[in-house]
Amino acid sequence: MSLPRLAIVGAGGHATRRIYPYIATAGARLVAVCDKDLSRSRRNAELFGGKTYADMEEMLEAEKLDAVIICIGPAEHAQLASIVLRSGLPVYTEKPCAPTAAGALAVARLAHQTGLLCTTAFKKRYNVAYSRAKEFVDSFDPQDLYSLSMDYASSQYANDSPKTLFLLDFAVHIIDLSAYLFSDAAEVFAFSKGPDAYAVSIKYANGAVGSLNLNDGRSFQIPTEEVEISIRGGNFMSIRNSSCWRIAQEGECTEWREPPTFTSAGDSGNETGHLAELVDFIEAVRQQRSTRSNIYESYKTMVLYEGIVESAAAGMPVKLSYEAL
Repeated sequence: MSLPRLAIVGAGGHATRRIYPYIATAGARLVAVCDKDLSRSRRNAELFGGKTYADMEEMLEAEKLDAVIICIGPAEHAQLASIVLRSGLPVYTEKPCAPTAAGALAVARLAHQTGLLCTTAFKKRYNVAYSRAKEFVDSFDPQDLYSLSMDYASSQYANDSPKTLFLLDFAVHIIDLSAYLFSDAAEVFAFSKGPDAYAVSIKYANGAVGSLNLNDGRSFQIPTEEVEISIRGGNFMSIRNSSCWRIAQEGECTEWREPPTFTSAGDSGNETGHLAELVDFIEAVRQQRSTRSNIYESYKTMVLYEGIVESAAAGMPVKLSYEAL
């Protein structure tokens, strides 16, 4: 395959900052831009190339494409991804893949039936620090994993629509990351202060435990993200702000990384994961394989998300189960 021919649906602020600029670097060619607001399509086509459309299905009919990227509000991700899959094309959507686990599972089953890739933009699975954390965790027997502690916060959210829910739009990144690092969650117990703050305890399928402190009372500009991984035998890893880390093995410090940046928000795209996930998607399209953030993995993240919401509402632990494709 020559350079894969991509179309992007959505020309809002996030897509314009974090997807369009990386397409060529990731190894693809942008040939079409679609947004209901045609003026935004035209603006991004002028900046990044491609023919403009206001209707996605018209674009799918008119263009010869190898894959489609969807970056709009979460309410439409599953619906539009299903249309793309039925048209015979692999698809990448922004997170979350759907507002509900049932919606995500329906897309996962469609992707399985068609044999086409559907991947979700869970950037933390791809960023440099958490890629290193995954390597570190996977170097041990799962039974030796002890605990995972994650502190993750943002500035204030409106919390009045799926697009403006703190837990669904922002905290879902760390919810997804927790299962990626430590295995599927088996049980969850959560307390909340309305939609703004959550204290979550998790028991993973391998027996390890985890805790998430999530709130929208801090800042987008000043990073405060902290992650601690503890493993039997004096093996542990501390990660700060998605970019700095310290690894100890058998009680001795063996690795230290302190990049000369205050935050990973303005890097090449690998510190945040935005570029790396696009590279993986485009290579997966070329090689006709899956990705580390495929739609079934995203479905399981939504099961955990809904378990947190249910537990916080009921004030009781919730056991989790996952349906097969």
